[in-house]
Amino acid sequence: MSVSINNLFNYSRSLPVPFDTMTNKKVKVASMYGAKTESTLCGSVIKAVHAMCRCMNGTGEGAVGQIDTNKSVAEYKSSVGPDAYHLVVFDAASGSALASVYDKNTELIEQYVAHPSQRDGAAIFFALMPFLMSDAEFDETFQEYYDQFIAGYPDMAKATESMAILCDNAYRRIKDDTCPAHINITVDKSGNLMRVSQGQLDSGSFVPTSVTAGEFTIFAKTGPAVIKKAGVVVEHTDFVGKYPLTPGRTLSALELSLIPKLPEWYIIPPEVVDICKHAQKTTGRPMQMRNFLLRGPAGTGKTMGAKAIAAGLGLPYMKYTCSANTEIFDFTGMIFPETDAVSTGSSELDREREILKSMGGISYANVAKLMRLPDLDDMDYDPAGVYQALTGVENLAATVQDCMSVVLEKVTEKVQALSKRAENRQSSGQNYTYVETDFVKALKHGYLVEVQEPSTIIQPGVLVGLNSLLEQEGSITLPTGEIIRRHPDTVVIVTTNVSYEGCRSMNQSVVDRMSLVKDIELPEPEVMVQRAMAVTGCADEYLVSQMVQVVNDMADYCRKNSITDGACGMRSLIDWVISAEISGDPYLSAKYTVISKATADEEDREALITTILDPMFAPKRKRTSA
Repeated sequence: MSVSINNLFNYSRSLPVPFDTMTNKKVKVASMYGAKTESTLCGSVIKAVHAMCRCMNGTGEGAVGQIDTNKSVAEYKSSVGPDAYHLVVFDAASGSALASVYDKNTELIEQYVAHPSQRDGAAIFFALMPFLMSDAEFDETFQEYYDQFIAGYPDMAKATESMAILCDNAYRRIKDDTCPAHINITVDKSGNLMRVSQGQLDSGSFVPTSVTAGEFTIFAKTGPAVIKKAGVVVEHTDFVGKYPLTPGRTLSALELSLIPKLPEWYIIPPEVVDICKHAQKTTGRPMQMRNFLLRGPAGTGKTMGAKAIAAGLGLPYMKYTCSANTEIFDFTGMIFPETDAVSTGSSELDREREILKSMGGISYANVAKLMRLPDLDDMDYDPAGVYQALTGVENLAATVQDCMSVVLEKVTEKVQALSKRAENRQSSGQNYTYVETDFVKALKHGYLVEVQEPSTIIQPGVLVGLNSLLEQEGSITLPTGEIIRRHPDTVVIVTTNVSYEGCRSMNQSVVDRMSLVKDIELPEPEVMVQRAMAVTGCADEYLVSQMVQVVNDMADYCRKNSITDGACGMRSLIDWVISAEISGDPYLSAKYTVISKATADEEDREALITTILDPMFAPKRKRTSA
């Protein structure tokens, strides 16, 4: 055995609040690693868990983090005095631990002795927290206890059981070297640990590279980062398909494949749940709620919200993306020449016709896919890069509208080429075919259709022409003469930005036909942290929390100073996180992701760097390079 168990797990000491009134430390639960059915509460583990909780919600001093994958470092705030700390460095590979009792005011260092008659070892357990929480059972149980902790222990019995499992989990994993989740730590019978010296502190030998919780002030000065859990989390299993509009409705295999699958990382916003509830509960009433507007800055998740609404309602999802040149026939469908039996005179064009036929016909959307042209998401992400790829011309000021104009021009030219006949072909006339749009399909068959960016349309009467279809029993006559009536389950989600260049005010008659108008802002910071970490795979919660703070501050600054020629939201944050992991320099990566996307104006970019970015990242970057 590499550890003197009694020096760490001393059960003779009294328990801290709220367990101090318990007459029996035994609890009838056990961790997955224990063969028994009961556990014993350990004061040292409880104090370490409480220190972790206080660091996470910002109510306590101290910090814990990691130097690399095998080393952790902790500043445990002692209750002895206002400047008293216990410093611990733990090496999981060798099992060795360094520890000192440190006075932050006088910088005096004393030896740390983990022994029943000396220190209780809570600081050591605090340093072990990153490795303890790498175990699924410990991490899940800790989150359950943390919920009780921040809520003031509404269910003391549940809190006690959670803490008992945490104590047993730590005990089994440290004591039993055959445990699959064993933590190797060496503490001899004397309990004497090698010191963390002042020289090591001055040289930066143990500066953490990541912060699990809290704020380091002795090993390093990391700055504050409040890390919280999302306040209300709607489980996917409690949401997906739980709001059907027509119970018992049978969908085909193709229709089922069109229902969006939500990624595991996606945190369902309350606005999405609210829309699903309104759509379901008004079903069958004289005025069903079926039209909804999601309005807000770029990057706030409006399109993902529309897909989530489709998943909650259990409806196939389709979309139509508007552009400056969108006209009414773009929504209702287009008439194209019938080309099945007539050659263009080009074998390549004839081959492309056959491909388009298998895709559903010669429509603008299918031709764009065939030509592998960028969609609106690509243009939104990098308009300058897309414009250069399309035209070969560098234009750093290119907008989404510039890109869309080029795409439409290319598609139109291709459609005209595909529709021509060979010159030596004689014919008395030309047959034409009607191509139905996804918008019309959704209205006919009762799907959810998202109308993206209608505020970019130059002609103000285009959406007004669709007002009849926005009515509950609306209808419209197609170019073929067929009358389309709106299916009672059809849901229309209009998503529009309020900050993009080229966006115009929505027509009031259209807004009036929206059942609910939801203004979508950036998610809560804790949700942004969780979402960014899940999407990028970044495990440094402290770093991502700092980035979230910068993005939120930048978005607020841009709003207050009327900087509207760029975007600052979740997409920018995710790009920044990915770039920072590649470059190793969050400050440098910020300049080419969040700063460059926020505005094209050089003076505004400098103001954002000086006001927002420098206070959070530049000082840290300079210290690291010193």
